[in-house]
Amino acid sequence: MASFLYRLGRLAFRRRRLVALIWVALLALAGFGAASAPAATSSSFSVPGTEAQKAFDLLEERFPGGSADGATARVVFKAPAGKKMTDAGPKAEVAGVVAALKSGSGQVASVTDPYTAQAVSKDGSTAYVSVTYRVGSMELTDDTLHALKKAGAQARHDGLTVEIGGDALQATPETGAGEIIGVVIAGVVLVVTFGSLIAAGLPLLTALVGVGIGISTITGLAAALDLGTTTSTLAMMIGLAVGIDYALFIVSRYRSELTEGREKEEAAGRAAGTAGSAVVFAGLTVVIALVGLAVVNIPLLTKMGVAAAGTVVIAVLIALTLIPALLGFAGDRVLGRKVRKGRAVADKPNMGARWARLVLRHPVAVLLVGVVGLGAIAVPAASLEVGLPDDGSQPVSTTQRKAYDLLSDGFGPGFNGPLTVVVDGDKAEADRAIKLIRNLHGAAAVTEPTLNKAGDTAVITVIPKDRPSSLATEDLVHEIRGKSSDHVYVTGATALNTDFSQKMSDALLPYLALVVGLAFLLLMVVFRSLLVPLKAALGFLLSVVAALGAVVAVFQWGWLGSLFGVEQTGPVMSMMPIFMIGVVFGLAMDYEVFLVTRMREAFVHGQQPGDAIVTGFRHSARVVIAAAVIMIAVFAGFIGSSEQMIKMIGFGLAIAVFFDAFVVRMAIVPAVLALLGRRAWWLPRRLERTLPNVDVEGEQLDKELPQSPAGSDEDRKLIPV
Repeated sequence: MASFLYRLGRLAFRRRRLVALIWVALLALAGFGAASAPAATSSSFSVPGTEAQKAFDLLEERFPGGSADGATARVVFKAPAGKKMTDAGPKAEVAGVVAALKSGSGQVASVTDPYTAQAVSKDGSTAYVSVTYRVGSMELTDDTLHALKKAGAQARHDGLTVEIGGDALQATPETGAGEIIGVVIAGVVLVVTFGSLIAAGLPLLTALVGVGIGISTITGLAAALDLGTTTSTLAMMIGLAVGIDYALFIVSRYRSELTEGREKEEAAGRAAGTAGSAVVFAGLTVVIALVGLAVVNIPLLTKMGVAAAGTVVIAVLIALTLIPALLGFAGDRVLGRKVRKGRAVADKPNMGARWARLVLRHPVAVLLVGVVGLGAIAVPAASLEVGLPDDGSQPVSTTQRKAYDLLSDGFGPGFNGPLTVVVDGDKAEADRAIKLIRNLHGAAAVTEPTLNKAGDTAVITVIPKDRPSSLATEDLVHEIRGKSSDHVYVTGATALNTDFSQKMSDALLPYLALVVGLAFLLLMVVFRSLLVPLKAALGFLLSVVAALGAVVAVFQWGWLGSLFGVEQTGPVMSMMPIFMIGVVFGLAMDYEVFLVTRMREAFVHGQQPGDAIVTGFRHSARVVIAAAVIMIAVFAGFIGSSEQMIKMIGFGLAIAVFFDAFVVRMAIVPAVLALLGRRAWWLPRRLERTLPNVDVEGEQLDKELPQSPAGSDEDRKLIPV
C-alpha cells in the first residue's frame, strides 16, 4: 500500500492544477445539487420492534387522520392572584385562544377546550389547551409556529400567565457556533504547531472543502433518501474533526521529509506513502465505528452513521490527493521562517522526546497513576441511568420550562408526560384495562376510553404520578405492559422514549463488540502485533468509561453543574454511550495509529524498542496533541448551548478526547510499550504468514527508493519537526 500511495502522492504533486480543479469542480457540483434539490423534511423517527411503535402503527391504521405521530403543544394558563380560570373573564380569554388556534393554520388537526376536556386544575388556578398537528415538529411551517406563539398574546395582556410547551416548539438544532469556535481555535493551534500560516491554513482549507462536499451531497440526497434535517449534524462534526486531523498528519510528515533534505515531489510522495497509509487505516476504523451504528436497528441512526462515514471517506481521499497537490503550490513555505533560513537547532530534543524519556524511566509509576486516576473518575458510571430529556431539562427562562412547571404545580408532574394506552378490542376489554391501571400505584389518573368508529379499538390516557423522565414513570410503563393482556399497548412520547432507551442499552454490548473486534483485527494487520491492538482497545475502553463517569457526575448527580450550566439533573441521554463510543473510538484510533506507526516504523528500521518510543514521540506527539486540542475545542464549543442534550454531547466528547489523548495515548501507551519491550511487536508465526503485509511503516518503500542524502536513521532521528 505504501508504494501505491507514494506514487499517488507524487502524481497529485505533479498534476496539482488538475487535481485541485477536480476537487473544486466536485465542490461546485455538490453545491449545485444541494441548491437545486427539493427541501428536506423531518426524517421519520421510528423504533422498529418496540411496543410503542406497534401501538403507533395500530393507531394510524384504526384511527386514520388522527395524527398519532404528529407534533403536539400545550398552551398553559394561570389565573392572577385572587382569581380562577373558571371565572367569566379568563374563560372568555381561553375561548378566544382556542378559536385563534383552530383558524391559525391548516396544519392543526385538533384543539381541545379545557372546560369540556377536564383540563382545569382542582383549585381552578391553572388550565391548558392541547393542540395536535397533522405533521411532525420539524415539518411545522413558520406561519404555524407564529400562530401558536401569538395565540396567547392578548390573554397575557389582560393579566393571565400564558406559557407554551410540547414538542411543537422543538427547534432544529442550530449548528455553526460550535464549529466556528473550533475552526478559530484550530487555526491558532495550527499556527503555533507549524510556525507557518501556509502550513496552518492547508488543514483548515481542505477540511472545509471536504465538509462542504459531504454536507452538500447529504443535502442534495436528503429528500430522495429521507435523510432528514438532522442527519448532517453528525457528518459535519466528524467531517471537520477527521478532515483537520488527516491533513495535519500529511502536512507534518511532508515538513519532516523536507527537513531531511529530500526534494519537494519526493517528500510529498513519501508523506503520502507513510503518513497516508496511517490515514487510510485510521479512516477505516472511523468508518467501521459509524457504519456499525446499524446494529442498533433504528433507521435514523443508521442513516446518520452512513452519512458521517461518507464524509470520512471524502476526508481520506482529500488527504491523499488534494493535500499533496496544494503542497506543490506551497513549496517550502510550509516550513517555518527559521527552518527556511537554516536557523533551526537540529540536535535540540523537543518536548515530546523529553516526555517519552521521562516515561521510560518511570513506566510503572506513570501506568499506575494513569489507570488509577481514570478508574476513580469512572466510578460514577456504575450508577448510569439513561433516558431522554424533556421540557423539565430546559433552561428556566424558556416558555417550555415555564409551561412544564405550571402544569406540575397545577396538575402534578405526570401531566407533562401522559401515557397513551391503546386497546386492540371492544369497550368491555378497554374497561378491564382501565380497572387494572387505576389500581396501580404509579397512576395518578385514568381517562375514559375513546373508541374508533368500528368500535374495535380504544384509546386511554394515563397520567403518571411522577415526571416523564423519572424511573417511577418508566416502572409504570413496564407494569402496565406486564399486567395487561396481549391486546393492550402503551405508547406516547414517554413510552417511546422508554423503549428507545431500552433498545439503545440492549445494543450497547453488541455494538461495542463489533466495533472493537473489527478494529482489533484491522490494527493487528497494521501493527503486525497482538499486544499493541489489545492495549489500544483496552485504553480506549478506559477513557470512554471515565468520560461516562464524568458525564454521570455532572449531569445526573449535579457535581459542578452550575459551572457547566446544568439547571436540572436527570438521566443521561440514552444514545450518549453509543454515540460517545462511535465518535471517540474513531478519534482515539486516529491518535493511536499516527503515534504508534511512527514507533513501529523506527523499530522496523532497526532502533531499539525504547529508542523507537522516543522517536515516535519526537515526530508525532506534538501533532497528536495539536489534533486533540483542536477536537476538544470543537466539542467544548457546544457546552454553551441552552439545549441540555447538545450541552451533554459537547461535554462528554470533549472530556473523552482529553482523557484518551492526554492520559491514555500520551502516558499509558508509552508506559505499557516500555514494559513490554520487544514483546509488544510479537506476532505468532502462523499469523505472520496469514496476515497481509500492508507495509504502513514504509519498509518496502525504503528498499525500493534511494536513501535520503541527510544520512542514516540515527542522524535523522535528531531532527525536530
